[in-house]
Amino acid sequence: MLAIVGAGGRAVAAEGAAEEKGTVPAAEGAAPAKLIVSPPVLQNAAETSIGVGFAVSAMANGYVKISSSPDMKDARLVKCGGYRVTGMDDKFILVRLTGLDPATTYYYTIGADRIDYQHGYSMKIVGSEEDPRVYSFRTLGAAALSSFCVVNDTHCRPEAFGPAVDKIAELAPSCVVWDGDACNSHETFESLLPVFYTPEIARVDYAACQPYLFVPGNHDYRGLAARHLERAMMFREMEERPPRFWDLGRNFAVRCGDIALIGLDTGEDKLDTRPSQAGLFNFAPYRLAQRDWLAEVLERPDVKSAPFVVAFCHIPLHDDNPHAHPGDVEGNGDGKYWHDFALWQRTCRNLWGPLFAKHGVQAVICAHQHRYRYDAPTEDRPWAHFVGGGPTFGPQKKADGTVTEDPSRFPTVIEGKVEDGKLRITAHDLYHRTIAGSYLFPPRTHP
Repeated sequence: MLAIVGAGGRAVAAEGAAEEKGTVPAAEGAAPAKLIVSPPVLQNAAETSIGVGFAVSAMANGYVKISSSPDMKDARLVKCGGYRVTGMDDKFILVRLTGLDPATTYYYTIGADRIDYQHGYSMKIVGSEEDPRVYSFRTLGAAALSSFCVVNDTHCRPEAFGPAVDKIAELAPSCVVWDGDACNSHETFESLLPVFYTPEIARVDYAACQPYLFVPGNHDYRGLAARHLERAMMFREMEERPPRFWDLGRNFAVRCGDIALIGLDTGEDKLDTRPSQAGLFNFAPYRLAQRDWLAEVLERPDVKSAPFVVAFCHIPLHDDNPHAHPGDVEGNGDGKYWHDFALWQRTCRNLWGPLFAKHGVQAVICAHQHRYRYDAPTEDRPWAHFVGGGPTFGPQKKADGTVTEDPSRFPTVIEGKVEDGKLRITAHDLYHRTIAGSYLFPPRTHP
């Protein structure tokens, strides 16, 4: 029996988490291990496409069945991997759904084929498994609900991620921006599973009906596995950008009702020339390319016509404190700065800030500093600047054994929602269960 799962709601399990449709050889006749080992994770939401990922326990080929009807009537099957050959993976199945209608509700199920692969001339499917639940999602677009949520700096910490997911389910936005540092440093792909697909939280189906738009943080680039994070969380659909920007797979510009959401990537918090980077990082030209991409997307009709434009990036683009490292100076500036890594990104502000000002971007939502902050617009920075909180909260034991509590450290969910023709951005303090700040923005004056 199928159980329908509504958008924004928690998945309801049917009888058994998956149905095995075939057999696979197992030691002494034992039943094969469960193949599908996570609920689906919706990602890269857009007007006419969306990504679906889920985790598997063995070499497999996966698929999604999608329909406009909750009874899955006339469902079409979409395999992972696209044209030519299907995808084959022993950890992650990624399926891209395209050709969808904007602001439309769809229903879907997931399945996988177990593969016995010996080599290029010896492979076969030895069983199939399907999740019996029917999930749903709604595509983005100008007619979608004008709302979003932001979570950031979860750092593999379920005690912070769990409450954030619960709050997001309560708020039920159109989409969620994961604003970086989901990871710490990951050398193996197995270690990415509990980050994105099997988090140790009660609401394990956190993204089965709630699409996430992933914006990388500096930690998300550390480690061998992190260098190929697209194997776990796919890049954006290539059709979203011109060919010269195809490599900008993490950038996005999508309409979410009356709001245009712009995703940017600040990259590492250290210079490419830092000896510890060993010449293996190349973020300077990456940030420059994003400036050129940003200049074009802000002129796009769907973005230009949006009453509200909000940008997202991990490392802040502003900090008033003269001791906060700006990211374009090596070391700690001979003691001028608190740290030897960027607390904010002056290079990105210089590249992107003038475009924000020219096109009337109302707010930029960042992360990285692990403390919530709101910076009101100024004459030379006409966009509001938000910094989300971090994963640390409550009493903390220091190295010397003493226990302290910093009231300024708490995780946040930052919510954006259009109310009565204005955009309200609210920072929810998840630890104290209060509102840390709430601000109203009128529609922008179009250039």
